[in-house]
Formats: sequence, C-alpha cells, structure tokens
Amino acid sequence: MKRITITILLSVIGLYNCFGQAAKHVVIISIDGFRPEFYKDASWATPNLRKLAGSGVYADGVRGVFPSVTYPSHTTIITGAMPAKHGIYYNSPFEPEGQTGRWYWEESLIKTETLWDAVHQAGLKSASVSWPVSAGAPIDYNIPEVWSLDKSIDRLAPIRQQATPAGLFEEIELNATGKLTPDDLNSDYMSTDENGSRMAAYLIKKHKPNLLTLHLYCVDHAAHGEGRYGEHVSAAVATADRAIGNIMEAIEKAGIKDSTAIIITGDHGFVDIHTSLAPNVWLAGKRFTGSNSADWKAKFHTSGAAAFLMLKNKADKKSLSQVRAILASLPESQKKLFRIVERAELDRIGADPAAVLALAPVEGVAMSAAVEGDPIRPAKGGTHGFFPDFDEIQTGFIGSGAGFSEGVVLPVMGLEDIAPVVAELLGLPFKAPDGVLYPGLLTRKPKSTL
Repeated sequence: MKRITITILLSVIGLYNCFGQAAKHVVIISIDGFRPEFYKDASWATPNLRKLAGSGVYADGVRGVFPSVTYPSHTTIITGAMPAKHGIYYNSPFEPEGQTGRWYWEESLIKTETLWDAVHQAGLKSASVSWPVSAGAPIDYNIPEVWSLDKSIDRLAPIRQQATPAGLFEEIELNATGKLTPDDLNSDYMSTDENGSRMAAYLIKKHKPNLLTLHLYCVDHAAHGEGRYGEHVSAAVATADRAIGNIMEAIEKAGIKDSTAIIITGDHGFVDIHTSLAPNVWLAGKRFTGSNSADWKAKFHTSGAAAFLMLKNKADKKSLSQVRAILASLPESQKKLFRIVERAELDRIGADPAAVLALAPVEGVAMSAAVEGDPIRPAKGGTHGFFPDFDEIQTGFIGSGAGFSEGVVLPVMGLEDIAPVVAELLGLPFKAPDGVLYPGLLTRKPKSTL
C-alpha cells in the first residue's frame, strides 16, 4: 500500500524549496513499440525525434521489463520500480478461475509511489492522456486509458465517465478535437495519435501542468499486424512524430519552452514472428487443466512472447515436478523453441513473484493461451513480451530541453531509470525503488548519483 504521511509531505515541501527545479514542466511521451532506430536512422520520417535527440541526450537502447508488454512497462516508467514491486505484472492480471478479459486499468492497483503521487503531494499540477494504469490516479486533468468488458458499450463511454475533473473530455472536444467517435480513438486509424496529441496540447496550453504524460499507441498496433517494417508501421511512426510536433508547438504557444523538459520513450521494441507456441496444450494433455475453469492444478499465463507457470497451490511440489518432466520429455524440435526462466532469474528481473517459472521463447516465436489443438502453429506479424536480453526488444529514450545536457549518449539504460530523471528535473524528493539517476544526463549536479 502507498503510505504518504504528514512527515513525508513536510519533507517534500522542504526539499522542494531547498533544491528547486531544473525544469518547471516535464512532458513524458511514450510511443508504444518505440525503437531507437526511429531517431538514429534517418530513413524514418521523424524530423522531430531527430531534432530532440540532437539537442539533448539519448540512449542507444533501453532495457525493459519481463514480460516486455505495455502495462507493466508504463508502470515502471512512472514509478521507477520493477513489476515485482509495483504490482502490475502483465497487461491482464492472472485470474485463477479463468480470464475475464479485464486489464490493470486502475491506478489504485499500483503498490508503490508514482510520479503523479509525488507531484500531487508537492502541490504541483499534473495531466495525462491515455496513459496505462491511470484510472482514478491523483492527476489534476486526466483522460485515462480504460474500456468496458461489455462489447455493447463503445470505447469512448468509459473514458468520458472516468475523465477527471468531470466534463474534461467534453471540454476537450469543444476546444481541441471536435466531437469524437469511437473510431477517433481506434488504433486502426492514425488519427488516433493525432487526436491524443491534440488533447495533450490543449491541456498544456490551458493549464501548463508541471508533469504531463501522453501515450501514443498506433505504432504498436501496426507492428503487431505487419512486423517491424510494414507499410503501416512507417506511416504510424511518421504520425507519432507529427504528434510530438504538436506537443512541441503547444509548449511554445504556452510560453513555457525555456522551462520545459521533454522525454520521449516507449515500453518495448518489436520482433517479427513466424511461429506460435501454446504450452497449455501440453498441460491439458496431461490433465492439469480440468473441464471447468476452477478445476486445474497448473497452467501457463501467457503474455505476448512469454508464459508464466502458475500453480493453484504454490506449495504443490508434485505438480511442479510433473510439469518439469513434461517439458523435459518434449522432442528436441519443440524444446529448442524456448528456455526455462527459473525463479532466481525472475527475481533478478523483477517479474511476478507468484510465477514458479517462466518460458522465454527464442526470437520469432510467440506464446499462445490456447489449450487445444497443435501446440505449434504458424504465425505472422510482430510481437513483444520477450525476455529483455537482446537488442530488438529494447525501446528508446530521448531527453531534451530544460535541465538536460547536450550531446550525451548512453549505451543502455533501464525503464526504471526514467523516473529518477523526472524527479530530479522537478525537484521532487521521489525515491525510485529500482531506478538510478545517471550522472551527466542533466546540466546540474544531482542530489544523489551512482
């Protein structure tokens, strides 16, 4: 549970006044499926990304979390904690009685302090558009990413209802985007990122928040369908770059350019796939899963290109031993498609503490939740979720503007290392549980370094 006491609040105020800020405003833009090549390779139509990278700092790569999927990754960005600590382990929580389709939407599910918490406690203003796990967060102007499990309810209705303050969504429609339809926030269409940037731009110009978080997600959708280099991926990357341009223009129009820091990052890279692997088929064949959702002993919770073994009774060593025997008895043609990630390695990467082991497939292989049919099937397009130990699954980082150095390149950093940068820029006494502030990224000596 989050515990913010009067003592901590007084410390916030005291340190805030003592140390001041390197920037008065920080804008964090996450491009879902963001890859370093988007700003390092001039063949991509990204003039704004290259301009920001050239005028500030950037990383050759950013190591993500496991599984390398959207919701745990974005929560690590906003907390500086790995999933084992912040509690958002996957996009969808493991539900022992059967998956309902719900995702980790509510900010109250996060177990550690967020940057939004710290900004709120410091008496500063925050805003957010479509950031994962933000519903109900202590954000002054919030358009959360949320939807209904009821297919008869359109995509916009839950967003309208949970936007804060009440009426904010309608205010933005009136002043920034025009009347929106569900397709206007549908990742099938590039206008979605354009609309998201218009929402954020309006909030910047009207409210000048000290922290704004924005999630752009069309690149991810295009790469899932076509792989890393599809035609729609190129268009989506160009659209995301234009959305960043909208934000840059809004900052200038708001008169806060000299006091604003911009961070561009993402949640994961992408890998082209050719094969899908369904490990629960192996368990179903040995009757580990019963005829109803409550009748099971062991099952894999899949998340993109990862599968986490859950036991109904975590002390059930017999079932665990039997699952290991099943995996060991597979033909070599199937065993070569994955490796077993043991609990000690899961602890080091900060993954779900409830999983007893995980399967990490080789590049090109995705995981499927299917329990029937052939365990190995053809697949196409792209995916993520892989163990973050190779270049293609890395995401990127650019920092530019107030407080940032120029010409600094980090070979690699972690997603958990972004929150300490934001806290330092805004002068917040925020302690990232797993992140570190690298010396040289900012123009002044940090309060604490490596």
